[in-house]
Amino acid sequence: MHAQGGQVRARNFQEPEHSKWGFHHVRNLHPTACVWRGSEGAIPFNEAPADLGGVTFDTAAGTSISVAEMIASHYTDGFLVLHRGSIVMEYYGHAMRPRDPHILMSTTKSFAGSLASILIAQGVLDESLLVTDALPSLADTAYRNVTVRHLLDMRVGLDFSEDYDDPNCDFAYLDAASGWRPLVHAGAPDNLLDFMKTVRPKPPHGGKFHYVSANSVELGWVLEAVSGQRFAELLSELIWQPIRAEYDADLVLDNCGLSQTEGGLNVSLRDLARFGELHRCEGSLHGRQIIAPEWIADLRHNGDTDAWDAGKMSASLPGHHYRSQWYTHCTHPNRPFFTLGAFGQTVYVDPVAEVVVAKLSCHPSGVQDTPFDKPLRAFHAIADALSQE
Repeated sequence: MHAQGGQVRARNFQEPEHSKWGFHHVRNLHPTACVWRGSEGAIPFNEAPADLGGVTFDTAAGTSISVAEMIASHYTDGFLVLHRGSIVMEYYGHAMRPRDPHILMSTTKSFAGSLASILIAQGVLDESLLVTDALPSLADTAYRNVTVRHLLDMRVGLDFSEDYDDPNCDFAYLDAASGWRPLVHAGAPDNLLDFMKTVRPKPPHGGKFHYVSANSVELGWVLEAVSGQRFAELLSELIWQPIRAEYDADLVLDNCGLSQTEGGLNVSLRDLARFGELHRCEGSLHGRQIIAPEWIADLRHNGDTDAWDAGKMSASLPGHHYRSQWYTHCTHPNRPFFTLGAFGQTVYVDPVAEVVVAKLSCHPSGVQDTPFDKPLRAFHAIADALSQE
């Protein structure tokens, strides 16, 4: 595949010269499983356009910029704002179209967390379940004595480095095993299962927040094991069809066909907003209770702030917590909650302001704070502006 004058391949699609095309053409590059939207058809959004581009906010440096300036400068592929369920702003860049599925990176993790909540409510999954009881092939790995709740809250004791700027960190090996970048060296794992067997323990479990993408791979595989269904099928049946998604989604598979549940989901912008709207409405959409409202209240209010403050991300996101694969700004009066995916993928939910924001991006840096500080400040400003109406 050719884009921007270069050859885009599975193992280079994240590079800046390729991502503007590669991030919304993943199904052309990687093996994927279809997340079927169902046969009922989408329920269209109402539209109530509002001029939000001129809304301003202060950056961390103390300068004032507008939402329009943030969109233009933050490698935005898609940007959509819902207020009370209606589209008030929608934008596409870099030749992305409304029907195109875009890679979500780690925003995929939040889908896995919400899917886990449904299986827990059904009695299919227990959050105290040991990972290795569900996945006995990993009995002799670092995931011994790890529970589903440890996975959900990123509180697994591991010796694992997830530094997106370090080409030799543990995450680079995971990314290569997924087929997303060249192998770090000859003989390195070339599939996810072999990679998982190399992860090193560093107990105790249940301690500080430690962000490790491998945990969300394990979570997705546990969901598959207890349900007897593949992740893409579960997501279709329990979330994608019930929210009346407009388009099929895609889930990337590794070269052995294993589900990449830490970052491999691809969805359209409007369908990402639908997922956010489901959570704004306490798990109920189109007259159907899909996710228990108690689960959403729990992820907003019951995260461990001490565990968060002891982790590395608290420096760039103070006043937050992490619960069930979602982030919550717990020192903000509205307690908005949101997802974060590398290179700038996010859905932001403020139930008090009745606002959902979805952003898809191809930021050249994968570092957490670089793509997100200004957008999150913009989301807060948008919610403030719309809540005055």
